[in-house]
Amino acid sequence: MFSAVAQQETYIQAVSQQNHWVDSVFKHLNRKQKIAQLFFVRAHTNKGKAYEDSVGRVIDDQHIGGLVFFQGGPGRQASLINTYQKISKVPLMIAMDGEWGLGMRLDSTISYPYQMTLGAIQDNTLIYKMGQQVAYDYKRLGMQMNFGPDMDVNNNPNNPVINYRSFGDNKYNVAQKGIAYMKGMQDGGILTTAKHFPGHGDTNVDSHLELPLLPFTRKRLDSLEEYPFREAIKAGISGVMVAHMSIPALDSTKNQPSTLSRKIVTGILKDSLGFKGLVVSDAMEMKAVTKYYPNGEAEVKAFLAGNDIIELSENSENAILKIKKAIRQGKIPIAEFNARVKKVLAAKYWSGLNNYHEVSTVNLLEDLNRKSAKDLVQELSDAAVTALKGSASSFRLNPFGKTAIVSVGVSTFTLFQKELAIWYPDCHLFTIDKNTSLAQLNQTLAMLKDYDQVFMSINDTRTRPQSSLDYSFAVKSFIGSVAGFKNSVVSVFANPYTIAGLPGIEKSGALIVCYQMSDELQRAAVKVITGGLKPMGKLPVTINSLFVNGAGMAL
Repeated sequence: MFSAVAQQETYIQAVSQQNHWVDSVFKHLNRKQKIAQLFFVRAHTNKGKAYEDSVGRVIDDQHIGGLVFFQGGPGRQASLINTYQKISKVPLMIAMDGEWGLGMRLDSTISYPYQMTLGAIQDNTLIYKMGQQVAYDYKRLGMQMNFGPDMDVNNNPNNPVINYRSFGDNKYNVAQKGIAYMKGMQDGGILTTAKHFPGHGDTNVDSHLELPLLPFTRKRLDSLEEYPFREAIKAGISGVMVAHMSIPALDSTKNQPSTLSRKIVTGILKDSLGFKGLVVSDAMEMKAVTKYYPNGEAEVKAFLAGNDIIELSENSENAILKIKKAIRQGKIPIAEFNARVKKVLAAKYWSGLNNYHEVSTVNLLEDLNRKSAKDLVQELSDAAVTALKGSASSFRLNPFGKTAIVSVGVSTFTLFQKELAIWYPDCHLFTIDKNTSLAQLNQTLAMLKDYDQVFMSINDTRTRPQSSLDYSFAVKSFIGSVAGFKNSVVSVFANPYTIAGLPGIEKSGALIVCYQMSDELQRAAVKVITGGLKPMGKLPVTINSLFVNGAGMAL
């Protein structure tokens, strides 16, 4: 069922060649329709029929170039894509943020591990395979473009918006893994987008809410932030998404996001780095842009800056008219404008939209949840588990000893506890939720002292695992106390940065970090503890002076 045949030529090779279909479509569009090809608007399948119909009217009235799908479900989305493609005069390019696959946005689909988890893996061919599987999913659902991979170097542990979405804080690892993921997807026939140029990894502000400042020198940006993007461009990536950040070293215009800077988009990305692919703006509805450039002004500036795709305009109709006026006033050479429209049309051709077929909804859920993809999620999870402390004997402990298996941050027993309990017949399971009272914690500590050995898991149940756990101070102190027991093994199913906020955890007899709370990583941890799996992962970030980038032992 699953196959991903490498494209005959890359999009970067194709875009520079004369193309009859592209020329023919281009000739049949008037100027307003040509501008509209550069606009991609928001679509959902969880907001009801009125919302869906309003998007349909925008497609029909404005002849926009594409859609970016957000939350919803695969069956509804397949049907809606079919409906929207019937309305559109030129086939729509369908995009979605799928950094960890369809599961980033859609229910009833597979979520691959977060990029931070993948950052620990030592065999990048696994990440290439993931790219191929994600490409299959996109094509099966009638989509052509993934707004991923994230190629930010996350060198700020408190980054509120990138963080676990990055492959880590080492620029070489970020570049290699981003390229492996990108090549898998592009060889599978979809367009990819490295984001967020020139690098959103060292910010402490979320650009969805405010304009972040990147106060670094040009030399620092060239050598660190831009490095993965430069390597991805050399490797033939088809798209680059530009971030909304104020970067005085590159453009000193006050309160001007990088997306709206011709010096950055055209001067650096297109001219200096020689990028010939699709330049995509980050979402134009984000507060980093709308706060300073309202009412379509941002879209005009994004267009003049050199963006090929203007994503999620708040008012595309108004913005298209303003851009038309800017062209009429000679603010951009007509040849440059025409080339950008043809670049978008060439992407549609490369993706097969010149020969569009509607999405089949027969066996859709089965195809998207196929065994080969689920097996790969487990394989990736197994390869990511990282042993930070301990030896084979300090992990395995005595199978006949009186054993406590404690899960923290949850109120019901976890898969980790249930699977591990099979191996320890004389065991008792305990749960500690994130706000358990001090009296209850002290009572549990007293009980645990009667056990020969303790396995403890730290669990972050939040959808987006941040750098610090939302546990009470008392619960964090409890973790340190249990870790100090003579025979203790701690497994962290959370963002690795959380370890820095758990003093005493380093005293545990053995410590493994599993990066996120998924069933696959819980199974992988049990395999490591019981000797069925050698932990091969290496820490993709520096946590503190005890646990630095590259740490990890094979038992």
